Amino acid sequence: MIVADDVSKWFGDLVAVSEVSFEVGPGVTALLGPNGAGKSTVLRMLCGLTGPARGTIRVLGADPRTDLEVRRRIGLVPQQEGVFEAQDALGFVELAAVLHGLPDPAAAARHALGVVELDPDDPRRISTYSKGMRQRVKVAQAIVHDPAVIVLDEPLTGLDPRQRLHMVELFQRFGAEGRCVVVSSHVLDEVERFGSRVLVIAQGRLAAVGDFRAIRDLMDDRPHRIRVRTDRPRELAGGLLERSGVLGVQLADASTVIIDTSEVATFRATVAVVAREVDARLREVVPLDDDLDSVFRYLVGQP
Repeated sequence: MIVADDVSKWFGDLVAVSEVSFEVGPGVTALLGPNGAGKSTVLRMLCGLTGPARGTIRVLGADPRTDLEVRRRIGLVPQQEGVFEAQDALGFVELAAVLHGLPDPAAAARHALGVVELDPDDPRRISTYSKGMRQRVKVAQAIVHDPAVIVLDEPLTGLDPRQRLHMVELFQRFGAEGRCVVVSSHVLDEVERFGSRVLVIAQGRLAAVGDFRAIRDLMDDRPHRIRVRTDRPRELAGGLLERSGVLGVQLADASTVIIDTSEVATFRATVAVVAREVDARLREVVPLDDDLDSVFRYLVGQP
Protein backbone atom coordinates (compact mmCIF):
# COMPACT_ATOMS: atom_id res chain seq x y z
CA MET A 1 0.00 0.00 0.00
CA ILE A 2 3.05 2.25 0.47
CA VAL A 3 6.28 1.99 -1.50
CA ALA A 4 9.34 4.17 -0.95
CA ASP A 5 12.10 3.65 -3.51
CA ASP A 6 15.57 5.12 -2.88
CA VAL A 7 14.09 8.21 -1.23
CA SER A 8 16.30 11.09 -0.11
CA LYS A 9 15.33 14.51 1.24
CA TRP A 10 17.57 17.41 2.12
CA PHE A 11 17.08 20.96 3.29
CA GLY A 12 20.01 23.05 2.14
CA ASP A 13 23.10 21.29 3.47
CA LEU A 14 21.09 19.18 5.92
CA VAL A 15 20.34 15.63 4.76
CA ALA A 16 17.16 14.61 6.58
CA VAL A 17 16.54 11.29 4.79
CA SER A 18 19.10 9.36 2.76
CA GLU A 19 18.46 6.53 0.29
CA VAL A 20 15.53 4.96 2.15
CA SER A 21 13.55 2.12 0.55
CA PHE A 22 10.73 0.09 2.06
CA GLU A 23 7.30 -1.35 1.37
CA VAL A 24 4.34 -1.27 3.76
CA GLY A 25 1.18 -3.35 3.46
CA PRO A 26 -2.02 -3.63 5.50
CA GLY A 27 -1.69 -3.72 9.27
CA VAL A 28 0.30 -1.68 11.77
CA THR A 29 3.86 -0.65 10.95
CA ALA A 30 5.93 1.31 13.44
CA LEU A 31 8.45 3.91 12.33
CA LEU A 32 10.96 3.88 15.15
CA GLY A 33 13.84 6.27 15.69
CA PRO A 34 15.37 8.80 18.06
CA ASN A 35 14.24 12.41 17.92
CA GLY A 36 15.80 14.03 14.87
CA ALA A 37 16.26 10.73 13.04
CA GLY A 38 14.07 11.78 10.09
CA LYS A 39 10.78 10.11 11.04
CA SER A 40 8.58 13.18 10.61
CA THR A 41 10.17 13.97 7.25
CA VAL A 42 9.39 10.45 6.03
CA LEU A 43 5.78 10.78 7.21
CA ARG A 44 5.38 14.18 5.55
CA MET A 45 6.54 12.65 2.26
CA LEU A 46 4.09 9.74 2.65
CA CYS A 47 1.25 12.25 3.02
CA GLY A 48 2.34 14.42 0.08
CA LEU A 49 3.10 17.45 2.26
CA THR A 50 6.61 17.54 0.83
CA GLY A 51 8.20 15.71 -2.06
CA PRO A 52 11.42 13.70 -2.06
CA ALA A 53 14.52 15.37 -3.46
CA ARG A 54 15.37 12.05 -5.05
CA GLY A 55 13.52 8.75 -5.41
CA THR A 56 9.81 8.04 -5.47
CA ILE A 57 6.93 7.62 -3.01
CA ARG A 58 3.80 5.71 -3.99
CA VAL A 59 0.71 5.43 -1.81
CA LEU A 60 -2.02 3.11 -3.12
CA GLY A 61 -0.17 3.18 -6.42
CA ALA A 62 -0.16 6.96 -6.83
CA ASP A 63 2.08 9.93 -6.02
CA PRO A 64 0.61 11.59 -2.91
CA ARG A 65 2.32 14.85 -3.80
CA THR A 66 0.41 15.30 -7.05
CA ASP A 67 -2.63 13.01 -6.89
CA LEU A 68 -5.44 14.66 -4.91
CA GLU A 69 -7.60 11.53 -5.03
CA VAL A 70 -5.06 9.43 -3.15
CA ARG A 71 -4.52 12.23 -0.62
CA ARG A 72 -8.22 12.00 0.20
CA ARG A 73 -7.61 8.40 1.25
CA ILE A 74 -4.90 9.35 3.77
CA GLY A 75 -5.49 10.41 7.36
CA LEU A 76 -2.73 12.30 9.18
CA VAL A 77 -2.11 12.89 12.89
CA PRO A 78 0.79 15.37 12.94
CA GLN A 79 3.17 15.65 15.85
CA GLN A 80 2.63 19.39 15.95
CA GLU A 81 -0.45 20.96 17.47
CA GLY A 82 -2.60 21.74 14.45
CA VAL A 83 -5.98 22.41 16.03
CA PHE A 84 -8.01 25.64 15.99
CA GLU A 85 -8.08 26.36 19.69
CA ALA A 86 -11.11 28.67 19.55
CA GLN A 87 -13.29 25.82 18.28
CA ASP A 88 -14.85 23.01 20.24
CA ALA A 89 -13.89 19.44 19.33
CA LEU A 90 -17.05 18.78 17.32
CA GLY A 91 -16.61 21.93 15.24
CA PHE A 92 -12.98 21.10 14.48
CA VAL A 93 -13.60 17.50 13.45
CA GLU A 94 -16.73 18.51 11.51
CA LEU A 95 -14.61 21.01 9.56
CA ALA A 96 -12.28 18.16 8.58
CA ALA A 97 -15.33 16.18 7.42
CA VAL A 98 -16.53 19.16 5.33
CA LEU A 99 -13.12 19.54 3.71
CA HIS A 100 -13.22 15.86 2.77
CA GLY A 101 -16.63 16.34 1.16
CA LEU A 102 -18.54 13.92 3.37
CA PRO A 103 -22.32 13.91 2.84
CA ASP A 104 -23.14 14.27 6.57
CA PRO A 105 -20.17 16.01 8.25
CA ALA A 106 -21.85 16.37 11.65
CA ALA A 107 -22.70 12.68 11.93
CA ALA A 108 -19.24 11.65 10.79
CA ALA A 109 -17.61 13.99 13.31
CA ARG A 110 -19.74 12.65 16.16
CA HIS A 111 -18.84 9.09 15.23
CA ALA A 112 -15.09 9.85 15.03
CA LEU A 113 -15.10 11.57 18.43
CA GLY A 114 -16.92 8.61 19.92
CA VAL A 115 -14.29 6.26 18.54
CA VAL A 116 -11.57 8.12 20.47
CA GLU A 117 -13.78 8.35 23.58
CA LEU A 118 -14.48 12.08 23.51
CA ASP A 119 -17.89 13.68 24.12
CA PRO A 120 -19.08 15.40 20.91
CA ASP A 121 -21.38 17.62 22.98
CA ASP A 122 -18.58 18.99 25.15
CA PRO A 123 -18.92 22.78 24.70
CA ARG A 124 -15.42 23.64 25.88
CA ARG A 125 -12.86 25.09 23.51
CA ILE A 126 -10.00 22.85 22.46
CA SER A 127 -7.64 25.36 24.08
CA THR A 128 -8.92 24.19 27.48
CA TYR A 129 -8.27 20.51 26.72
CA SER A 130 -5.40 18.53 28.23
CA LYS A 131 -2.57 17.34 26.00
CA GLY A 132 -4.06 13.86 25.87
CA MET A 133 -7.50 15.13 24.88
CA ARG A 134 -6.00 17.29 22.15
CA GLN A 135 -4.16 14.25 20.84
CA ARG A 136 -7.44 12.37 20.62
CA VAL A 137 -9.07 15.27 18.77
CA LYS A 138 -6.26 15.04 16.21
CA VAL A 139 -6.85 11.30 15.81
CA ALA A 140 -10.61 11.92 15.36
CA GLN A 141 -10.06 14.39 12.52
CA ALA A 142 -7.62 11.94 10.87
CA ILE A 143 -10.16 9.09 10.78
CA VAL A 144 -13.36 11.07 10.17
CA HIS A 145 -13.32 10.30 6.43
CA ASP A 146 -12.60 6.56 6.90
CA PRO A 147 -9.16 6.60 5.23
CA ALA A 148 -7.36 3.55 3.85
CA VAL A 149 -3.97 4.83 5.02
CA ILE A 150 -3.52 6.34 8.50
CA VAL A 151 -0.26 8.10 9.37
CA LEU A 152 0.32 9.00 13.03
CA ASP A 153 3.34 10.96 14.28
CA GLU A 154 3.95 10.28 18.02
CA PRO A 155 0.20 9.89 18.68
CA LEU A 156 0.49 8.53 22.23
CA THR A 157 2.28 11.55 23.69
CA GLY A 158 0.36 13.01 26.62
CA LEU A 159 -2.16 10.18 26.98
CA ASP A 160 -2.82 8.56 30.33
CA PRO A 161 -2.19 4.78 30.62
CA ARG A 162 -5.80 3.78 29.96
CA GLN A 163 -6.07 5.98 26.88
CA ARG A 164 -2.71 4.77 25.60
CA LEU A 165 -4.01 1.21 25.81
CA HIS A 166 -7.24 2.22 24.06
CA MET A 167 -5.32 3.92 21.24
CA VAL A 168 -3.02 0.94 20.75
CA GLU A 169 -6.08 -1.32 20.51
CA LEU A 170 -7.69 1.13 18.08
CA PHE A 171 -4.65 1.15 15.79
CA GLN A 172 -4.54 -2.65 15.90
CA ARG A 173 -8.20 -2.77 14.97
CA PHE A 174 -7.65 -0.47 12.01
CA GLY A 175 -4.81 -2.71 10.85
CA ALA A 176 -6.95 -5.84 11.23
CA GLU A 177 -9.57 -4.17 9.01
CA GLY A 178 -7.04 -4.07 6.19
CA ARG A 179 -5.95 -0.46 6.53
CA CYS A 180 -2.34 0.62 6.37
CA VAL A 181 -1.42 2.20 9.71
CA VAL A 182 2.01 3.83 10.09
CA VAL A 183 2.84 4.99 13.62
CA SER A 184 6.03 6.81 14.56
CA SER A 185 7.54 6.59 18.01
CA HIS A 186 10.85 6.90 19.83
CA VAL A 187 9.69 4.69 22.73
CA LEU A 188 10.38 0.96 22.45
CA ASP A 189 7.69 -0.07 24.92
CA GLU A 190 5.03 1.64 22.79
CA VAL A 191 6.13 -0.25 19.71
CA GLU A 192 6.19 -3.52 21.63
CA ARG A 193 2.49 -3.01 22.39
CA PHE A 194 1.70 -2.60 18.71
CA GLY A 195 3.12 -6.06 18.05
CA SER A 196 4.00 -4.70 14.67
CA ARG A 197 6.49 -4.69 11.88
CA VAL A 198 9.13 -2.07 12.56
CA LEU A 199 11.17 0.29 10.41
CA VAL A 200 14.11 1.67 12.39
CA ILE A 201 15.28 5.07 11.14
CA ALA A 202 18.69 6.27 12.28
CA GLN A 203 20.33 9.49 11.10
CA GLY A 204 18.02 9.58 8.10
CA ARG A 205 18.83 6.03 7.04
CA LEU A 206 16.95 2.77 7.35
CA ALA A 207 18.89 0.85 10.03
CA ALA A 208 16.66 -2.23 10.36
CA VAL A 209 13.39 -3.70 9.12
CA GLY A 210 11.43 -6.53 10.65
CA ASP A 211 9.29 -7.81 13.44
CA PHE A 212 9.80 -5.98 16.71
CA ARG A 213 10.94 -9.12 18.50
CA ALA A 214 13.54 -9.83 15.84
CA ILE A 215 15.02 -6.36 16.32
CA ARG A 216 14.95 -6.72 20.09
CA ASP A 217 16.72 -10.08 19.69
CA LEU A 218 19.66 -8.24 18.19
CA MET A 219 20.30 -6.79 21.63
CA ASP A 220 20.60 -10.30 23.07
CA ASP A 221 23.95 -10.68 21.31
CA ARG A 222 25.50 -8.52 24.02
CA PRO A 223 25.09 -8.20 27.79
CA HIS A 224 22.25 -6.13 29.19
CA ARG A 225 22.78 -3.71 32.06
CA ILE A 226 20.21 -3.41 34.84
CA ARG A 227 20.08 -1.10 37.86
CA VAL A 228 18.69 -2.44 41.12
CA ARG A 229 18.03 -0.30 44.19
CA THR A 230 17.79 -2.16 47.48
CA ASP A 231 18.36 -1.77 51.22
CA ARG A 232 21.01 -4.56 51.21
CA PRO A 233 23.08 -4.05 48.05
CA ARG A 234 26.13 -6.10 49.08
CA GLU A 235 24.10 -9.12 50.09
CA LEU A 236 21.98 -8.93 46.96
CA ALA A 237 25.07 -8.53 44.76
CA GLY A 238 26.67 -11.60 46.30
CA GLY A 239 23.55 -13.68 45.80
CA LEU A 240 23.12 -12.60 42.18
CA LEU A 241 26.72 -13.43 41.28
CA GLU A 242 25.95 -17.08 41.96
CA ARG A 243 23.11 -17.11 39.46
CA SER A 244 23.26 -18.18 35.83
CA GLY A 245 23.70 -15.44 33.26
CA VAL A 246 25.03 -12.78 35.63
CA LEU A 247 28.33 -11.63 34.14
CA GLY A 248 29.21 -8.84 36.52
CA VAL A 249 28.03 -6.82 39.50
CA GLN A 250 28.99 -3.29 40.50
CA LEU A 251 28.07 -1.42 43.69
CA ALA A 252 27.21 2.06 42.40
CA ASP A 253 26.38 3.60 45.78
CA ALA A 254 25.02 2.70 49.21
CA SER A 255 21.72 1.45 47.77
CA THR A 256 22.36 0.68 44.10
CA VAL A 257 23.69 -2.37 42.28
CA ILE A 258 24.48 -2.43 38.54
CA ILE A 259 24.22 -5.89 36.99
CA ASP A 260 25.46 -7.09 33.61
CA THR A 261 23.56 -10.15 32.42
CA SER A 262 23.34 -12.20 29.25
CA GLU A 263 19.98 -13.70 30.23
CA VAL A 264 17.49 -10.91 30.89
CA ALA A 265 14.45 -13.15 31.16
CA THR A 266 16.20 -15.39 33.67
CA PHE A 267 17.38 -12.41 35.69
CA ARG A 268 13.88 -10.94 35.88
CA ALA A 269 12.59 -14.24 37.21
CA THR A 270 15.32 -14.72 39.83
CA VAL A 271 16.07 -11.26 41.23
CA ALA A 272 13.06 -11.38 43.55
CA VAL A 273 13.97 -14.90 44.65
CA VAL A 274 17.50 -13.84 45.54
CA ALA A 275 16.22 -10.76 47.35
CA ARG A 276 13.99 -12.95 49.49
CA GLU A 277 16.86 -15.33 50.23
CA VAL A 278 19.09 -12.51 51.53
CA ASP A 279 16.22 -10.63 53.18
CA ALA A 280 16.60 -7.58 50.92
CA ARG A 281 13.87 -5.19 49.83
CA LEU A 282 13.74 -4.33 46.14
CA ARG A 283 12.97 -0.67 45.57
CA GLU A 284 13.73 -0.43 41.85
CA VAL A 285 14.68 -2.72 38.96
CA VAL A 286 15.36 -0.67 35.84
CA PRO A 287 17.03 -1.68 32.55
CA LEU A 288 19.68 0.87 31.59
CA ASP A 289 20.07 -0.12 27.94
CA ASP A 290 16.66 -1.54 27.02
CA ASP A 291 15.64 1.51 25.04
CA LEU A 292 15.64 2.78 21.49
CA ASP A 293 18.91 4.67 21.75
CA SER A 294 20.70 1.49 22.80
CA VAL A 295 19.13 -0.52 19.98
CA PHE A 296 20.05 2.28 17.60
CA ARG A 297 23.69 2.40 18.77
CA TYR A 298 23.91 -1.35 18.53
CA LEU A 299 22.42 -1.49 15.03
CA VAL A 300 24.73 1.13 13.58
CA GLY A 301 27.78 0.19 15.61
CA GLN A 302 28.08 3.38 17.60
CA PRO A 303 29.84 3.27 20.99
